[in-house]
Amino acid sequence: MMNSLTITTSQTRIAYVREWRATFHHSLTSYERKKTSFVPGLLPDLPTKFDAFQLIDILQRRLGAEVLARALQPSETIPSPRGGEQDSSWLKKSNMVGVNVRTIGSFWNVVGYTLTLPDFHDSIHLLPIWEPGVVGSLYGKVSWNINAEFFSWQLQRAVPWLDTVEKQLKVVVNLLHALGKTVGLDVIPHTDRFSEIVLTHPRLFEWVQRDGGRLVNHSENVWEQVEDVIWQHLHHQGTADGSWLNFGQEVLFDPTIPFINDKKRQEILFGFDQPQRLQRRLALMQDLVSRGFETLPMTMAPPYRGLHINPGVFVLDERGTPWYQYEFDHPQEMSRVFGPLTRYRFYHSKNDNQQWELDFQHPHRTAWEYFTRKYFECQQEFNFDFMRGDMAHVQMRAEGVPTQPDSFYDPLRAVKEYIQKRGVKHFAFYAETFIAPPDTMGYGNESDHLEAIRADATLGDLQSSVVGEVTFMERFSLYDQLLRSRAFAPSFTIITADKDDPRFDEFYRTGNMVRYFIGLFLTDMPSYYSLGFEVRNLHQQRGKNEEYSKLYVFQIHDDAETDKVTHGPFEWGENIQQFTELTQLRHFAEAIWETLEGKTVKWLLTPDATATNKLIAWTLAEDDSFVFVANLGAEQNITLEDLPLKGYELAFSTAPPIETSTIIASSGQVYRKIK
Repeated sequence: MMNSLTITTSQTRIAYVREWRATFHHSLTSYERKKTSFVPGLLPDLPTKFDAFQLIDILQRRLGAEVLARALQPSETIPSPRGGEQDSSWLKKSNMVGVNVRTIGSFWNVVGYTLTLPDFHDSIHLLPIWEPGVVGSLYGKVSWNINAEFFSWQLQRAVPWLDTVEKQLKVVVNLLHALGKTVGLDVIPHTDRFSEIVLTHPRLFEWVQRDGGRLVNHSENVWEQVEDVIWQHLHHQGTADGSWLNFGQEVLFDPTIPFINDKKRQEILFGFDQPQRLQRRLALMQDLVSRGFETLPMTMAPPYRGLHINPGVFVLDERGTPWYQYEFDHPQEMSRVFGPLTRYRFYHSKNDNQQWELDFQHPHRTAWEYFTRKYFECQQEFNFDFMRGDMAHVQMRAEGVPTQPDSFYDPLRAVKEYIQKRGVKHFAFYAETFIAPPDTMGYGNESDHLEAIRADATLGDLQSSVVGEVTFMERFSLYDQLLRSRAFAPSFTIITADKDDPRFDEFYRTGNMVRYFIGLFLTDMPSYYSLGFEVRNLHQQRGKNEEYSKLYVFQIHDDAETDKVTHGPFEWGENIQQFTELTQLRHFAEAIWETLEGKTVKWLLTPDATATNKLIAWTLAEDDSFVFVANLGAEQNITLEDLPLKGYELAFSTAPPIETSTIIASSGQVYRKIK
């Protein structure tokens, strides 16, 4: 291998690929014959560019012709690897990989990427799969349609009957299940502010009326006026599908009336193809906005409620419509207003919302039924195994978490329970919370909230700190304590798509391999990393926007937004050194995984919350064949004299040891008991 210190990163990659191609056949054969659970040495971007016929051929050799033939039929359902579980506790020990499908172009390419993931990476989290709205944000869903940009023309050419994005998604989930992976979707308790969902069912959302830059009505039932406007608009413009309105207004808007289904409602209001639907939606939105009606934007963190418009701050869209900035009357440190999004109206208000107070004893049952039913229908159609609950930290009750939360405490909990009660017992809940201090992201204690919403695991916030620094060590120590005392499992999170952002480069300039080492070998704590980590550049200087997966969560092409605009597809990193070290670790882990899987950690040196001691060490309670040691210091090598390693020998190191009694800064070592 050429010296990467004397050549460019691109040249290092070229040299690596040239050398690896000489052994490609052997690596692929090992995978196809199930001698390895992944294709050794295969850079993660390469299989996302495989010809569809080539990938299908590899899958046939790996899975067998009969299984592959079934998986490629969208009418067939390949059972989940966890389908036999009687509850969702399996997620508490899962090693999850997050995939922003937009970075690799299609659902089909997720299958190619999966060739690079060993069996111990057992779960795939797909970032939002829905049709996006304003600025193309994946989290600003505009409808229940699956995002058409994730369709693969190449797959359709190879398998002609896979001619819709929905069929392709079903087949991809089938294949991932056949490959031993569980698959999760995002459950999002909000939509684009003028989504088709909002305009089809205004009563499920909170509306306000403004006069220029001044709120004039934020009462409970503004939605009734909105429905009247939409009904009049529909009579004036005609239905999009050419049908007659031979039913009443209530039939169109009330989702509990089964006279017509949601798909038919969408066709009546907006039509069929995307250009027609967009044109109709924009026209209807313009009609409402011209009368001062708009949905209330979503908020995050206390106090959640109590908003006003800043009349001096607005932007004009391409039609000249002003969009005003909403602000809190009494903001706190983490208070945020998300202008492009609106949240479902899960509760009625007190006193007609005159003081912006919600009545948590009076849930809006129609919204709960609609929200949970729609996600159940999606789970059933595509056979998802778990949900990642977006904004799971939301807890709006100022008095904190109730002692005995009821079934209308939290909509994400309601989705999990709705699906489980209908026969999908293994369906699990991975919560997006950051285990923040009390009254920071939500009112009350966030750990109490996580138990109340019945989350199986949660993201946590290790990814937002530098390995070994005090913040990191405090969080690590806390998460270990919570793991052993609470009903949910905090994750050892390595990196997320939200943190693959220029603002957070400093977190990943050191310690990447020790992050991965710990996340993998802490066998009773779940882990999470997002696609691209394997080869992510260290970014000693800021990289191009196209190198950051976070910037593909939305689509901004306005060059004025220099920090967010992207030109062209996602560009994978070229950190061959990190990939090579990671591959070596994966080989070693796979060889011993049968001994480790599902075991309980027994600490020898626990994480030190003060960061005074940056050495940690552990073995497994059920089997002490191995001792794992990690040095979380970024600069200082540490001796191992005080560890009980008598009778053990060094079996693996993420970095070459200076001597057997020393562990290099930001690295991990595994010791094997001498027989």
